[in-house]
Amino acid sequence: MSVPELKVQQPRRPATWRDRLYSYYLLVRLHRPIGIFLLMWPALWALWLAGDGAPPWSVVLIFVLGVVLMRSAGCAINDYADRDFDGHVARTSQRPLATGEVTAKEAVGVFVVLCLLAFALVLQLNWQTVALSVIAALLTMIYPFMKRFTHVPQVFLGAAFGWAIPMAFTAVTGMIPFYAWVLFAATLIWALIYDTQYAMVDREDDLKIGIKSTAILFGRWDRLIVAVLQLLMLGMLYWVGQEAGRGLPYNLGLLAAAVLAVYQQYLIRNREPALCFQAFLNNNYFGMAVFIGLMLDYALLH
Repeated sequence: MSVPELKVQQPRRPATWRDRLYSYYLLVRLHRPIGIFLLMWPALWALWLAGDGAPPWSVVLIFVLGVVLMRSAGCAINDYADRDFDGHVARTSQRPLATGEVTAKEAVGVFVVLCLLAFALVLQLNWQTVALSVIAALLTMIYPFMKRFTHVPQVFLGAAFGWAIPMAFTAVTGMIPFYAWVLFAATLIWALIYDTQYAMVDREDDLKIGIKSTAILFGRWDRLIVAVLQLLMLGMLYWVGQEAGRGLPYNLGLLAAAVLAVYQQYLIRNREPALCFQAFLNNNYFGMAVFIGLMLDYALLH
């Protein structure tokens, strides 16, 4: 696959170790924590459901730290996979690998170190969760390369982001009920929603350089398909709540999330890149609304 010929930027290697650390900070995008939130909310949903509203705080801490580490690792390997493309996309042209501040070898090294730290955390849990963590690492590593081969790489992203759900259930209960897999499927669909909105920002650049995405695949049907997926996800979350015995506070949380979904449709109505990006960011509040409803449900109706 070839990319358009553009003037190559001169590498900007950091001069001091502090500058190098800052480049790594930018590489793993800790300055843009939206990915941490999108990964964290499903993990918290699952922990509260598995723990019947009171998951062990030590397990919650392990999962929150693991989310930060694995999302950071995902950013590093994603930029490694996209190192020949990011310089040709306006939104990503200043990422450290694209500018030469970080080398490809360094990015892989950061990915490996962060995965090992996350694995050290998960070793504090039971063997079932440790075994599932290996699959989580593989999904994190595979996803960035899928956009070369399929228009739906978001399926792999959703699987990676949703894998915290079966891990949370095994960590707390040692088993995975059927409704946990429905919650996993809902999270996978959520990734299709927000990453399509994200891909709508870069659609023109992606078409030029040959990157595949659902925004390109869906074409003029993108808004309708996203709306159908939003309805499907909300329906699945409602079913999970019914199976878990949740009541009015949880359903009010889903109602708030539904209002946010409508707002996202408003934002993407004209497919303006800046507003599509705002719709993507708004999914943080969607996930938060579901969690607050779930937490209040257990606190008030347990």
